[in-house]
Amino acid sequence: MLDLTYELPKIKTIAGAKHDWELVIGMEVHAQISSNAKLFSGASTKFGAEPNSNVAFVDAAMPGMLPVINEYCVEQAVRTGLGLKAKINLKSAFDRKNYFYPDLPQGYQISQLYEPIVGEGQVLVELGDGTARLVRIERIHMEQDAGKSIHDMDPTMSFVDLNRTGVALMEIVSRPDIRGPEEAAAFVAKMRQILRYLGTCDGNMQNGNLRADVNVSICLPGQFEKYMETQDFSHLGTRCEIKNMNSMRFIQQAIDVEARRQIAILESGGSVEQETRLYDPDKGETRSMRSKEEAHDYRYFPDPDLLPLEIEQDWVDDIAASLPELPDDKKARFINDFGLSDYDASVLTADLESAGYFEAVAKGRDGKLAANWVINELFGRLKKEDHDITDSPVSPQQLGGIIELITKGDISGKIAKDLFEIVYTEGGDPADIVETRGMKQVTDTGAIEAAVDKVIAENPAQVEKAKANPKLAGWFVGQVMKATGGKANPKAVNELVSKKLAD
Repeated sequence: MLDLTYELPKIKTIAGAKHDWELVIGMEVHAQISSNAKLFSGASTKFGAEPNSNVAFVDAAMPGMLPVINEYCVEQAVRTGLGLKAKINLKSAFDRKNYFYPDLPQGYQISQLYEPIVGEGQVLVELGDGTARLVRIERIHMEQDAGKSIHDMDPTMSFVDLNRTGVALMEIVSRPDIRGPEEAAAFVAKMRQILRYLGTCDGNMQNGNLRADVNVSICLPGQFEKYMETQDFSHLGTRCEIKNMNSMRFIQQAIDVEARRQIAILESGGSVEQETRLYDPDKGETRSMRSKEEAHDYRYFPDPDLLPLEIEQDWVDDIAASLPELPDDKKARFINDFGLSDYDASVLTADLESAGYFEAVAKGRDGKLAANWVINELFGRLKKEDHDITDSPVSPQQLGGIIELITKGDISGKIAKDLFEIVYTEGGDPADIVETRGMKQVTDTGAIEAAVDKVIAENPAQVEKAKANPKLAGWFVGQVMKATGGKANPKAVNELVSKKLAD
């Protein structure tokens, strides 16, 4: 059973620190909605297109162009909310968030500040030590993505690519329930897993399709408990936001660096200023980007071009009925149906492709044996070659065939590994390979006994030693296996060797 706890770990302070400090983290995950068209235009969302080729008149803010909402993007946001056990708001509204930036043609971003489409939810984040934490989701709102400014193509000029402008984003905002760098990375990883299961975001962090802003603050021991009692954020200290993190490793590094920066300021008598910062992984430091704006700085107001968004409960119920089996449910089923350990079930349900592969291999077969072969042999080999399950040269049917041969006693574990290598590199049906290459395990006790007798007869000195020390019997087992080319049934060999040496 997982231990659900809100216990705060202490942050090891810098040398000469006067206090223990506790770390408080909230996350804002920006997930690009999987859709062929943008949030308010029919322009393509395909990644990697020629710069400024996926831009409609609406995206470019041409005069007189009005936004038209993409219903499928709304459906994807609702699906995400349902997957996070969140409240779906049947009425929501869009607002304009006003600010200037070269890659924002309109001079404002259409977002949802006051009435988001999704309300409070939660996600279970499992940690490496066997514990887990329920992280509360405050809200999910839809908004437009901005374009991309490019500064490294010319020494004197910057360029703007508007292909990403208007692409639909979900901003998933957590409560400040995350307790450390590892938990923050685990939260983003779990969010990515759920989104990919739902099919609402591909989770590609390298392309910027999933990125996170991390809010970091520190407080003295006991202050978080006061916050939980009162919901008064003043107990948590002044937060700083680290912007646009798209790497689990960098998220952890940035949080640690920022926490120590704040500790140093407070313990030298200073005060932490609320601001937005960037993390520089090369220098191992965060640096100021801008003072943290409040809502009034953006002059939010209802978007006059978009009516409030009203959806029907029946439509939400239809979406709920179509949800796939989610990671936590699938993991629990694998443990229950196949007798897997918590660890093995976690590995196999890490993504949909791996889970589907394993289930195809295990269907009608020994689940634990199937998990062992999928995780240790197949995943191990794929990782070594920097491939994933979608690149596997061994199909579920082929690996299942190997497992069937083991279960029937046609091949031993050692022969199975040789067979796996042949199937991995050459392909083919495992049963046919065993038959045509003479790899079938020897189960004839008469033939095995003859091999045992021969080895014993040729090694009288070892026989005397083994009788004095039964642990040495393993040497005879090895010799018999070698003499039979590894084809003898290991269990039969062990039993016969023990019997002969005891006589």
